[in-house]
Amino acid sequence: MLTDLPPFLTVEQAAAELQLGRSKAYELTVEWERTGGRSGLAFVWFGHQKRIPTNWLIRLAETIPARPGLS
Repeated sequence: MLTDLPPFLTVEQAAAELQLGRSKAYELTVEWERTGGRSGLAFVWFGHQKRIPTNWLIRLAETIPARPGLS
């Protein structure tokens, strides 16, 4: 469960939780930065490293509706 995770994840850890590839997850962080947070994968900088806030992943999971036909 997402609530059992640490407060911040590496991009690789977040990619695994979202079932995405590492490259796609990094691509989504770049999108988030370029769009001013309108789309993509939110992150914060810790020095020169990107970290994904777990609470953002939880909010994302709660707001994305299930597609019809998927369980």
